[in-house]
Amino acid sequence: MKPPASISVIGAGGWGSALAQLLSGHGLPLALWAHDPAQAEEINTLHTNANFLPGVTLAENIRATPDLTGAAQGDLLVIVTPSQFLRGVAGQLSRSGVQEGVPLVCCTKGLEHHTGKLMTQILEEFFPHNPVAALSGPNHAEEVSRGTPAAAVVAAGDHDLAVQLQQFFCTGSFRAYTSDDVAGVELGGALKNIYAIAAGISDGLGLGDNAKAALVTRSLAELVRLGTKWGGKRETFFGLSGLGDLMVTCFSVLSRNRGVGERLGRGEKLDDIRNSMVMIAEGVPTTRSAREEALKHGLDAPLLETVHAVLFENLAPRDGLLRLLAREPKPELDRHP
Repeated sequence: MKPPASISVIGAGGWGSALAQLLSGHGLPLALWAHDPAQAEEINTLHTNANFLPGVTLAENIRATPDLTGAAQGDLLVIVTPSQFLRGVAGQLSRSGVQEGVPLVCCTKGLEHHTGKLMTQILEEFFPHNPVAALSGPNHAEEVSRGTPAAAVVAAGDHDLAVQLQQFFCTGSFRAYTSDDVAGVELGGALKNIYAIAAGISDGLGLGDNAKAALVTRSLAELVRLGTKWGGKRETFFGLSGLGDLMVTCFSVLSRNRGVGERLGRGEKLDDIRNSMVMIAEGVPTTRSAREEALKHGLDAPLLETVHAVLFENLAPRDGLLRLLAREPKPELDRHP
């Protein structure tokens, strides 16, 4: 990877805008692709993205554009579109003149419905001649955009690429670590959103700290069980993109997925919750995709199954709790991974 002379961030939601703000410190021309022309105009004239990052003033070298072809010309592409739209955007991007060899850093967290593919695997389909890496960790866009301390993991099969990207993403407030476990880093970032919904349901039901601590601990055990079966390394799930991301997403008031769960626990309907949100809670589509994959592979995932039933099968949250408590007692540690 040669030092980039320009950067393109594909996706102007909260996380995309926060990463653009983070990378703007290099002083390079930075294109931020926004699907909505009105949003691009706001970013360029007011240097704000009020719907997604309220109260944040964006750097002046960030230039938003609704033109994907123009944004595709960067020397480094950071992909931050919602998971359910990634395939469509990747297809458009592949026809927009991306140069061979330009690195793509995938910052989208999710699993594709029906295929179970990771987001980097989708990008590799469309860009077989471009190196693809993943960035994930316990990062709320609101905090990263304001320069509060944070850390993440850059994962790539090519160690040299991971190190080069690590150096590029490290700033005075943001610390990047490297990993060669792309699948594990992506799975940790995707699956934790499911368990954040469960943690939010616990909050909405008013179950207290003991219940939530037990729930998050068992969530980690289930995440590790699923993640290792699907190709991740066990140790990865105890790092920033696994345990770290799980903690911040399950406990923070900034977590969209935890917030969805809390509203469900208080009796609101999923459609009403989703219709009231500007940003997407990735845990909702990921729950459907992960449950489909768990059934295909015959994996035991009671928390995933319960969250799925609450989201898509009209199971009352309190009934879901009773279902979990009624399960047969078992040893804490799985001795047959």
